[in-house]
Amino acid sequence: MQRKAYVPGVAVLLAALLTACTGSDDTSSNDDDARPGEATATATAAQPGRYDTLPEPCGSIDHGTLDSLLPGVKQLTDATQREQAYEGEATQTYDTDRKAGCRWKVESTDATDYLFVDFERIASYKNEVSDDSKAQEVYGDKVEAADLPEPSPSATTSEESEQAEETGDATADPSASPSGSASDSATPSNSSGSSGSSGSSGSSGPSPTASASGTPASLLPRTLDDLGDEAFLDDALGTSKQRTVTVVFRTSNVIVTVEYEEQPATTTVVPDSEEMQDRALNLAQRLADSFDD
Repeated sequence: MQRKAYVPGVAVLLAALLTACTGSDDTSSNDDDARPGEATATATAAQPGRYDTLPEPCGSIDHGTLDSLLPGVKQLTDATQREQAYEGEATQTYDTDRKAGCRWKVESTDATDYLFVDFERIASYKNEVSDDSKAQEVYGDKVEAADLPEPSPSATTSEESEQAEETGDATADPSASPSGSASDSATPSNSSGSSGSSGSSGSSGPSPTASASGTPASLLPRTLDDLGDEAFLDDALGTSKQRTVTVVFRTSNVIVTVEYEEQPATTTVVPDSEEMQDRALNLAQRLADSFDD
């Protein structure tokens, strides 16, 4: 009888121990399940952009740079008018820390020049999307809107060949191989002009360094590799011979637009593409450098 009374007691004790162990496992499981949720809830939000303010555009360009872009400034004899021409006119904005721009217009004896500079700071309103990522998206929309032509494979090959020839001039051994001699013999014809058919070795067609309109490939609308984080240049000639060169670049969460236009005094004159591009690119590079300071 005593033995029969003892067995149920042991069973109760074992059941209690098993219940305790099971409860402990359940708690551990619940804790483990909770950790991923806690990590998600406390996850670090996307990083903000590098810039939280914008410079004042009208005061961002020195007089020397404006002189090159707006030749008519030097022709102004009145000091007050000249100073006003340098100052430009700020564009309307409701938040200068988000968007700010400035316009200049100066007439000269040969043409009227227009300059527009715009700063836009991009902010993301989503915790999981950084300001830089949002700025990349906005910049991509601008590239798509510009509808840049696809780079010509033949033009790329030609540019690489020219670079190889420049390097080869300093390092090539004339007696190394027959191909070296062929390259040497081709050099004089290339130096006669980048857009001439004689500059294309082994081809009777148009020069691969020029477009159908005769514009060198180096002056066509294109993306740029050495300006800001990413950049592109557009060049358009209007029906009244006005030329507009636009340079857009992104640096972190700020997108900068430089629009430079020249309208000749007569329609018989066409503004020089290379000269205008050089001026616009010089300004864009100066602005990019100022953001890095």
